[in-house]
Amino acid sequence: MSELFSFAHVHDGELLRGVDSGGDDGGRAATVVLLHGAGIGSKERLIPLLQDFVARGCRGIAFDFSGHGESSGALGELSLRRRFEQAVAVIDARVPAGAPLIPVGFSMSGQTVADLAGHYGQRVAALGLCAPAVYGAEAWSVEFGDGDGRFSEIIRTPDSWRKAPALDVLRAYEGHAVLAVPGTDAIIPPAVTAAVAHALTLRARFTRLDLPGAEHMLGLWFHDHAEDRRRFVDAVLTGIGEAVSETLEEVEEEGAGLP
Repeated sequence: MSELFSFAHVHDGELLRGVDSGGDDGGRAATVVLLHGAGIGSKERLIPLLQDFVARGCRGIAFDFSGHGESSGALGELSLRRRFEQAVAVIDARVPAGAPLIPVGFSMSGQTVADLAGHYGQRVAALGLCAPAVYGAEAWSVEFGDGDGRFSEIIRTPDSWRKAPALDVLRAYEGHAVLAVPGTDAIIPPAVTAAVAHALTLRARFTRLDLPGAEHMLGLWFHDHAEDRRRFVDAVLTGIGEAVSETLEEVEEEGAGLP
């Protein structure tokens, strides 16, 4: 079993706690960043998945967003924007500048993965989306509240997700992408899953991984189903060696001052 080390990172008045496999690789290994979903989601259910990625040669990081798990803060004060900013803060603090990234997000963090892909560009060698959600632009900065506020009103508006900026990012993404789809999903509408899948077929090297026995909470499913967990890791890591090499070459050229 891969050893993980606990860390704490202060950002915007919150203490974000996570785990990191560490490693002195000079930034040459891809770093997998696992991002849990909303509600009662936390990094803990993702630890076996993180260990499987690390066992395959990746560096691995998972952390609790504010208001979740061991991190400080109130869940109602969180927003999609703050989730993105917290993920960027942890990545920038712990991952060598320019190192290849593999963000993997569950449910609400599908949005965050897309935000990170847009932010880090070609550093994203691959991405994983597990029963992902995407949201309309008007929801991005609105605090989640107690479930009856403005955020809930926006996301419950029929088809509010159809013009989600995240879909534009996924349409433009040219790296490797894996979409894990449970057999039964009572949370994410089938049309959202179909739109994400279609966006990823346009330019990405796209793999769809169906999990017929699973329901929406794929973090829990992977925690308890080692075979499906390994299938997902295999799907994410298959064929990304070239993308990692290209990222490292670009970083080295920039460091040497080449055009």
